[in-house]
Amino acid sequence: MKSDIHPNYRPVVFSDTSTEFSFLTRSTIETNETIEWEDGQTYPLAKVEISSASHPFYTGTMRIVDTAGRVERFERRYGSRRKNKAAEAKASSEEN
Repeated sequence: MKSDIHPNYRPVVFSDTSTEFSFLTRSTIETNETIEWEDGQTYPLAKVEISSASHPFYTGTMRIVDTAGRVERFERRYGSRRKNKAAEAKASSEEN
């Protein structure tokens, strides 16, 4: 097996930013932040937006999570096309 080609597989704390839920597991994710865990040791910290504590499938509750303006970005990309098609369909139906 070649040396120095595999990522570092180590304990990492994942923290759900919407519910303040955290869990310790092993991962190869690269992070710049660290956190002191319940056992007193310091581990790399990876922040996630959705975990099993906040995901609607697992919790049975619906949450709206708009991260980094995804809805606005979608509207900018596709909203004008959708509005234009609706206006064209309305105009063609009025002509007939």
